[in-house]
Formats: sequence, C-alpha cells, structure tokens
Amino acid sequence: MSLLVVEDGAPRCLDCADLGHLVFLPRGDVALTRRSREESALSAVVVRFNRRKGRYERQGVLVEEAGLARAEARCLADAEARRRRRARDARRRAEEDVRFADAFAAEIRRLFPGCPMNRAREIATHASVRGSGRVGRSAAGRALSEGAVTSAVVASVRHADTPYDQLLMSGVARHEARRRIAGAVEAVLKGWRTARVETEAG
Repeated sequence: MSLLVVEDGAPRCLDCADLGHLVFLPRGDVALTRRSREESALSAVVVRFNRRKGRYERQGVLVEEAGLARAEARCLADAEARRRRRARDARRRAEEDVRFADAFAAEIRRLFPGCPMNRAREIATHASVRGSGRVGRSAAGRALSEGAVTSAVVASVRHADTPYDQLLMSGVARHEARRRIAGAVEAVLKGWRTARVETEAG
C-alpha cells in the first residue's frame, strides 16, 4: 500500500512527513491497535477515500515498530492468560458435573432403590449433560425435584427397556407409541420401587 500524508492540501511521502520510520498495522484487531498506539510515542491514523460512498474510511494505523512488538507481546500474554483461565474453568465445570451427576444418581437410587447402580449412573449422566437441554439441566432437575428425577428415569426406561424407538421408526405417532408401551414402563418402575418396600420389610 502506497501511503501519502496530506499537508496544507498537498500530498507528501511518509519520509517527508517524518513518519517513514513507522509501520502500518491494518485495522481488524481492536486490542492490538489500541495497545500499539499506547506503546508508540508517535502514531497516525490511515484513511482511504471511498468515492462510491463519498467518505473517508479507516484502514489502520501507523505505529512505531518497537511499540507494535510490545503490543503484540501484551496481547500474547493476555491470550495465554485467557487460555489458562478457560482450562481452569473447564476443570471446575467438569468437577461440578461429576458431583451433580453423583447427586442425581443418588436421588434415583433413593426413589427407585431397585434400579441397578450402573443404570442409575448412566441415567444421571445422560440427563445432566451440560447444555443438552435435558431434564437434568432444567431448574427442577438442578434442584433434584422428584418429578424431574422420575422423568429422567421414565425416559431411560422408555428408550432402553421397551420397543418405543422401533415403534417410532416404523411410523407410529409418538403419543400412540407412548400409549402402547406405558404398561411396560410402569412395570419396570414398579419393580424398581418395590425393592425399597422389600428392603424396608427386611
């Protein structure tokens, strides 16, 4: 890009305007631009006249090369700090997710003591995936309400222990498919609930 400085209505080259030692930084990176100007004792805005729009448009800035280098170092340091923070946040969320899934599984076992532990963990993990929109991530699910926990168990039984999915694939409407397998779902839930009564009786 050929750059000229307009002084008193006349164009001058950068060297003539004592700006030849500056380097051009194109627009686009707001943080780098701001910091480059902060780190440079001398800087200048570069514009180009857009004839179609009839106005000047900013193209970038001229800054000192050393100032640009310092600004780039600051941006890289920030990027590394952000990367470390994202890693810490990811670890924290993963730990929170494990604790929540454990609590959800424990509540499943409390309501359905006959549900095998591995199955309870599987249901809890599936229902509580972050960002999934599943019942475990609803307000009721996070509060471990009985309704939300039961809904997660019912959904698992419906898909894993009945021909519900096959019915859907064969073209049966969802409400009709649920009606057909309702008895099978309730039989599994009853068996898982009954274990609590038997345990208490024992």
